[in-house]
Amino acid sequence: MSPIEYIHDLKWSDIPEPIHHQASRCLLDTIGVFYGGTHTDLSKIIYDFTAMSYGGNQAKLWLDGRSVSLAGAALAHGMTIDALDMHDSCKEVKGHVGVAVIPVLIDSMGLLPDGSMDGDISGEEFMTSLVMSYDIATRAGMSLHGTACDYHTSGAWSALACAAIIARRMGLSHEKTRHALGIAEYHGPRSQMMRCIDYPTMLKDGSGYGAMAGVSAGLMAAGGFTGAPAITVEADEVSHYWDSLGSEWMLDRQCFKKYAVCYWAQASVAGAMKIQQEHQLKADDIEKITIRTFHNATRLAVRRPEDTEKAQYALPYPVAAALYFEGRLDWNEISGKIIKDEKVLQLADRIELLEDDECNAGFPADRLAKVSIKTKGGQVLEAGTTEAPWQPNSPPTDDKLITKFRALANDRISIRQADKMEKACLGISGLASAKTIQDLLYQTDTP
Repeated sequence: MSPIEYIHDLKWSDIPEPIHHQASRCLLDTIGVFYGGTHTDLSKIIYDFTAMSYGGNQAKLWLDGRSVSLAGAALAHGMTIDALDMHDSCKEVKGHVGVAVIPVLIDSMGLLPDGSMDGDISGEEFMTSLVMSYDIATRAGMSLHGTACDYHTSGAWSALACAAIIARRMGLSHEKTRHALGIAEYHGPRSQMMRCIDYPTMLKDGSGYGAMAGVSAGLMAAGGFTGAPAITVEADEVSHYWDSLGSEWMLDRQCFKKYAVCYWAQASVAGAMKIQQEHQLKADDIEKITIRTFHNATRLAVRRPEDTEKAQYALPYPVAAALYFEGRLDWNEISGKIIKDEKVLQLADRIELLEDDECNAGFPADRLAKVSIKTKGGQVLEAGTTEAPWQPNSPPTDDKLITKFRALANDRISIRQADKMEKACLGISGLASAKTIQDLLYQTDTP
């Protein structure tokens, strides 16, 4: 099956039941991260910017109510999710899928072939599109990273999946779909990820702009706009990335995040937590921490973050914070007054980052760390080689993902509203209308 045939012809019955379940988990997790992301200054700024610059009546800003264009909604919601580095991740592409495709799926569910927004889709069709979009995004990312000379942000390749969603929703011809993918690839933000690692700001992972570029590409192609063929899809040297469409599912390769920091830092946090739990260690008893890890992780060097962006793209700070708050590391621990807590910052100052040959050799397939802690009493405690928790081969249980969702949601919406959203996400394939999800996001039922 060609990528374009796959975009249009995939059916719910083609997809194995474990992937059905994984799709609903990714949906719930991403919406939970959205709720957490709304606390950020980034979200507030991008909401106001979108309302001012991308007005329209195709969509509404979630938990806000202002009407915007479909492309504007993709920008605002994608960037809000990206504002909290706790969304699903994929090691093969060193980036994130759900942050871009899920808001586009939700906001475009009423889109009809004539461009109006009066349509509706079933839960099965919504989830079929979700599975399709994770496949297109992940394979486009693998293709890009396998052929490009630089490491680009997720928006560079998730844009193609967002264009594919619009093409499927509008029933575009195969030729127009081909143009949509080409436009999305050409206009997608090929921003250099390491610039944001070295200088953490609100730019994040380019996912909001990728989503907006993808939606725009689909709508432009529907109107007859043409684009060059997408190299990451059509070039001969990348065909092997697409050969297993319909038999190998990229949702199986997604990781969930336990902590609200860059995935590259998660193994180090896990190593520190292992030592603390095994030895019942208190943070105030620590003299020094040595972390040996892969090169890219050592560039997450922020010790005293000035804002949440720097706290999330850091390694010393989140390790110190996790030790002081005994494993809690979500929105509350990487923002506000807590990031100015001097005892946490002083511990972060005593963390040494070193490159390790074994960890370098394993990257990017594995993100490893070796943590050792010297106590004030002179004892040296070691965690051995650790990896980030919640790997594809050892995923979190449903209960753990629900606990994460509730921790993020209950700070932003009422318990009653969170109950409804949890049930809707986990049972969406049985819903006659997927707009239940959209309606819940449009409501402003706060705690």
